[in-house]
Amino acid sequence: MNIDLNCDLGEGQGDDAAILPFLTSTSVACGLHAGGPSVMRRTVDEAARLGVAVGAHPGFDDRARFGRVELALPAAELYDLTAYQIGALAVFVRRAGVAIAHVKAHGALYHLAARSAEAAQAIARATLETAGAVVFVGAPGSQMESAARDHGLAFAAEGFADRTYGDDGRLLPRSDPRALVDGDDAAVATRAVEMVRGQRVPTAGGASLPMPMHTLCLHGDDPRAAGRARAIRSALEQAGLTVAAMGTWLR
Repeated sequence: MNIDLNCDLGEGQGDDAAILPFLTSTSVACGLHAGGPSVMRRTVDEAARLGVAVGAHPGFDDRARFGRVELALPAAELYDLTAYQIGALAVFVRRAGVAIAHVKAHGALYHLAARSAEAAQAIARATLETAGAVVFVGAPGSQMESAARDHGLAFAAEGFADRTYGDDGRLLPRSDPRALVDGDDAAVATRAVEMVRGQRVPTAGGASLPMPMHTLCLHGDDPRAAGRARAIRSALEQAGLTVAAMGTWLR
């Protein structure tokens, strides 16, 4: 079984250099919800040096709230917002001698695209027209999956190693004190292996729900991310899973 291990980086809030060696993909903030030109360049350069696949991580233009609050924008502006950010990252990616491998919306933009067909279509179209036929990352069974199919993009269903799922299969909101997974690195790694092997996620209410996943995500702004990335990568490999960038095996 194949699995990609990704982390949202380039946000200027974590120790990206300590996390990157354990990843197969990274989604790099494109300078609006967080990060900026120099952070983007450094993150892309280090990922390229380590052979970690680079993806664009566009979000709402709202630094004060880290792109985690939904903004009411028409589809045309969602397209512009996404295309602009992918284009900005592409400059540094080309400079590093690699290519954008995937696109994954950030925060509130991700959750909007999961439920809104109009938003998902705008983001998928911007992805195709700006980055080409790259992998489109999103919530399994969401509008993002349908939009990827409509635009001829490979779709990577994403599971979250460090976030708690509600009994409806959606992530608990950040305002919920249970939103972030607790536990030491070993416990989080064990949970991650069980999720990937079973293609299921545990919920806050104690249930277990089926959920396909091609890529497993960590959040780089969590100070525990480096230790968890190391533990998860090791546990996945020890479990006999093939940990590789999604674009190398997902079709």
